[in-house]
Amino acid sequence: MSSLRLQKIERLLQKELGEILQKESRTICNGAIVTVTIVRISSDLSFAKVYVSIFAPGKNVLDVFNMINDNVKHIRTTLGNSIRHQLRIVPELAFHIDDSLDYLANIEKLLNQ
Repeated sequence: MSSLRLQKIERLLQKELGEILQKESRTICNGAIVTVTIVRISSDLSFAKVYVSIFAPGKNVLDVFNMINDNVKHIRTTLGNSIRHQLRIVPELAFHIDDSLDYLANIEKLLNQ
């Protein structure tokens, strides 16, 4: 279980990364809708796992995810500019696809059978 301080930082990163991906969705995500679902940060604040949910009608989800990973340096720079007064260290970002909604839909489908 993480401490209260780490939880606050995770919420801050989730909010800021969500805004960055929303504002720059045309360039970074090729117009797909990307939602930051969970952020987990290490105890020394140097590394953050960012779980994203991607809704891309007519596009391949993995292509959009690869575009996000290709632009991780730009995303981290933009994040650093927006949180420079709250955090001293901008963590390294590692993006992962959050498939919990697909898992939930699969379980619901199985229960309805």
